[in-house]
Amino acid sequence: MQDLGAALGLAFHLIANGDAALAEIVGRSLAVSLGAVVLATLVGLPLGAALALFRFPGRHAATVLLNALMGLPPVVVGLVVYLLLSRSGPLGVLGLLFTPTAMVVAQFVLVTPIVAALARQTVEDLWAEYSEQLRSLGTTPAHALPTLLWDGRFSLITAILAGFGRASAEVGAVMIVGGNIDHVTRVMTTTIALETSKGNLPLALALGIVLMLLSLGVNAAAFLLRETARERTS
Repeated sequence: MQDLGAALGLAFHLIANGDAALAEIVGRSLAVSLGAVVLATLVGLPLGAALALFRFPGRHAATVLLNALMGLPPVVVGLVVYLLLSRSGPLGVLGLLFTPTAMVVAQFVLVTPIVAALARQTVEDLWAEYSEQLRSLGTTPAHALPTLLWDGRFSLITAILAGFGRASAEVGAVMIVGGNIDHVTRVMTTTIALETSKGNLPLALALGIVLMLLSLGVNAAAFLLRETARERTS
């Protein structure tokens, strides 16, 4: 096994020189994660807002279930999506297994509860603050939904960034449904696992550094958005 210092040196060399294999894997990882987060945002924001605003039988049970789904085990999600997309599964005719689309589906299942649960809490807090004023103007919860989503946009963007962080760091589910196929479904996390098992530390470390920088950037963006929102409301 290579010396850690030498491996780190080679890892930084790969990053600094824009290694083609590294760039391909990073690009595919971003494409898959962003695709999943966009879909999760389109579903999760209105779902969370609806749970916050509308009263219906089983609402509390739905809220508890949504919060519980935030901790879905990735390997279980990967297994369920695999069974659905496998040749003998109900969606096998689509031929999506071991494609980037299957990875997007798995990440979508993992990220949507996070976005929806955080959106529900944000909209519920805003509704508690503005409901009396909005009701006096004759505004119904359905009419208030877009207004509250816009007013809570900074917090909601933070929720979306949290979902992106979960998606980009995912390995178990995407390994099961993607198969870690070179030049097809290999992403940062699965490559790190594979190259580490092979003893190829430079590429694994380079991808780990990129992943850490990505995580740092997402958290910095979330922090700046929270500070911006706090300054606007103070």
